[in-house]
Amino acid sequence: MSMRIAARFATRELRGGLRGFRVFLACLALGVAAIAAVGTVRAGIEAGLKRDGAALLGGDAEVSFTYRFARDAERDWLDSIATRVSETVDFRSMAVVGDERGLTQIRAVDDLYPLIGNVTLDPPMPLADALADHGGVMERVLVDRLGLTPGDQFRLGTQSFTLRAVLDRYPDNAAGGFGLGPRTIVLTKALENSGLLNEGTLFSTEYRLDLPEGADLTALRRDANRQFGDDGLRWRDSRRGAGGTAQFVDRIGAFLILVGLSGLAVGGVGVSAAVRAYLAGKTNVIATLKTLGATRATIFQTYFIQIGVLALVGICIGLALGAALPLAFAPLIEARLPIPAVFTIYPAPLIEAAVYGVLAALIFTLWPLAKTDDIRAATLFRDAFGGAKTLPPRQYLSALAALVLTLVSAAVWFSGTVFLTLWTVGGIAGSLAVLVFAAYVIRWIARRLRAPARGRPALRLALGAIGAQGGEATSVVLSLGLGLTVLAAVGQIDGNLQKSFADELPSIAPSYFFVDIQPDQIDGFNARLDDDPAVSKVETAPMLRGVITRINDQPAQQAAGGHWVVQGDRGITYADGVPNGTEITAGEWWPTGYDGPPQISFSQEEAVEMGLALGDTMTINVLGRDITATITSFRNVSWEDAGIGFVLALNQAALAGAPHSWIATVYAEEQAEAAILRDLAIAYPNITAIRIRDAIDQIVTLIGGIAAATRYGALITLVTGFLVLIGAAAAGERARTYEAAVLKTIGATLARILGSFALRSALLGLAAGVVALGAGILGGWAVTTFIMENTYTVIWGNALLIIFGGLAASTCAGLGFAWRALAAKPAQVLRARE
Repeated sequence: MSMRIAARFATRELRGGLRGFRVFLACLALGVAAIAAVGTVRAGIEAGLKRDGAALLGGDAEVSFTYRFARDAERDWLDSIATRVSETVDFRSMAVVGDERGLTQIRAVDDLYPLIGNVTLDPPMPLADALADHGGVMERVLVDRLGLTPGDQFRLGTQSFTLRAVLDRYPDNAAGGFGLGPRTIVLTKALENSGLLNEGTLFSTEYRLDLPEGADLTALRRDANRQFGDDGLRWRDSRRGAGGTAQFVDRIGAFLILVGLSGLAVGGVGVSAAVRAYLAGKTNVIATLKTLGATRATIFQTYFIQIGVLALVGICIGLALGAALPLAFAPLIEARLPIPAVFTIYPAPLIEAAVYGVLAALIFTLWPLAKTDDIRAATLFRDAFGGAKTLPPRQYLSALAALVLTLVSAAVWFSGTVFLTLWTVGGIAGSLAVLVFAAYVIRWIARRLRAPARGRPALRLALGAIGAQGGEATSVVLSLGLGLTVLAAVGQIDGNLQKSFADELPSIAPSYFFVDIQPDQIDGFNARLDDDPAVSKVETAPMLRGVITRINDQPAQQAAGGHWVVQGDRGITYADGVPNGTEITAGEWWPTGYDGPPQISFSQEEAVEMGLALGDTMTINVLGRDITATITSFRNVSWEDAGIGFVLALNQAALAGAPHSWIATVYAEEQAEAAILRDLAIAYPNITAIRIRDAIDQIVTLIGGIAAATRYGALITLVTGFLVLIGAAAAGERARTYEAAVLKTIGATLARILGSFALRSALLGLAAGVVALGAGILGGWAVTTFIMENTYTVIWGNALLIIFGGLAASTCAGLGFAWRALAAKPAQVLRARE
């Protein structure tokens, strides 16, 4: 009976329209729309990757090997399970035209390439015609860099090729990982005399498989790993055709949705304020209902139903916007994506956004609704909430705790990242707690400063309004502060990432990283650099690749808990005596000339993470040969200076006779880099030089793109905060009108009243900006130090923008609702309050 009566009351009151709930609806809709839009884009990309998985991979499945071709047994097995097998070779080299050189990622292919998908060339022609007779195709950026046109000659290693066309599009390009150079495609057989595919050089081979209809991909993968997994074979199929790209899209999407949750939290502040203001305006109605015998449950249900209906309206608006925006901007998004996407309406991200919206609405409306439960009718007639307790009854607090726990659990489940979710939720909760405490401190300070402000009427009036109980301070600091906190944290993290990559480069990074130096070339390579006064340091090391298959006679993946070191192949070096600069942290290095059982020196940090100890054994497969060695020492390995670092180092005799090449890093003055590259490329055409500054620039660009996406997500939080700020200003318009009327009556000028209003808004905005800056700097420091494990410096340029933004936003919102208050006639206002 109580619920039916409450529903009837709620329906009648809803006929009054949405007055007072516009900000409520906008805050809820914007937060839900942001989460739904990000989720829809992520779902569209995932659908595109699933639809075009085989084309992205270049076949139904792919088997790859590092620094070797498939052996006879492996090739026979591939031929037995597939109707067609296409072999490609992937490596980096230098494309040379006269004195110009450009780093390129080469894909050497056979006559079957591509098995699935098409290559698009400019001018249009079949790929077979373009590659015939030592022909080649290049991506446009490399063609322009080298000043080539179709028909011109270029050189790879010692082999000349003719550019036949510009490479516009090709399959299997979404899973190639981080590439340092534009793509060049040539035939593998055309590289026979180039010197680029000798034993020990750095390359990988991929075998794309055209499988029979209905092939069991799971069983084939299991069979491949059982037979050849310990020999370095890696299997991938069309179910994950984009490789790490799909995982990256999923993770960045999850992160942006978590950023969107912060916007929903800011909107929740506005939702709570709107509900409180609405209930305060319903004093006479609630008092009348209680006088007529309405129970607490009936009153609670009446307004719970009203606000619930409005919340559902806001959530539906948000879902509609979140689904429509990606569809409307689909052509623009697809043009900027290097991977396919299918944009349509996906239920899953909309359900996720709706769940977040419903939980947020419940959390932020339950508190003000619950506080009406213990308010007596007589108190309501005098002061809407004056007699209410500070905290709602215990049962409502328990319900709030359960809702918050449900929201966190849902975020963990939807995102799939427990650590990141808990950090985000903890950061939001911590920021809200800091901002609430800061608002209390700001009110306390304002009250204490009123006495010293005597003689300055505008300032005194502003401080009095800020310090007043139930004034605007809390709503302004919360709504504006949380949005600015997110932006401040993102700005600090972004600035520190850019600084670590760019500012430190001249002092710590080498000029070039050289690979594929053959053993008979290393002496001549060193001789060219030893006498060059512009070269400050040269580091060289022999390098092989191997797969750790067993640790202490257990499968490596099982023994190391899936650590990254045992996933795929790893770089391995050898040494006789202790290399210069090596810092042994435990154990002892083998003696010079040691020729006994194989020994390993392992990286200290990774050893701790994997739970390794001195005396543990490790089996490493190097080019098909199993080497079982004992860990006899740990050493520090630095990954921060872009120099040479190996997790694994073996004694020299353990790898005797294994084909390998050398790598080197060269530290030189910038003006000498071109001459060094020219001389070494002429003397040794097969070696590849990677300019470290170019590599870091690409990383900076990538990080910048991620940071930009995060900033856009944080901007939604700020926009929501501004809406809440507008709602708070609108809710306080009546109080400002009465205040202006009283001040006019006692002789205050319009300029002085307006100055008081402006000063009040500016001081609150400045306070919110300062508090948000402090919280943002703290959050940026925590993420940079503990998650990214990087050094942290406050980026003051970004910091000052946050303070200025807070001041400007608050001032604009405050003054926007001051004009009608100033225009009101004092007599009418004061008579209405009698």
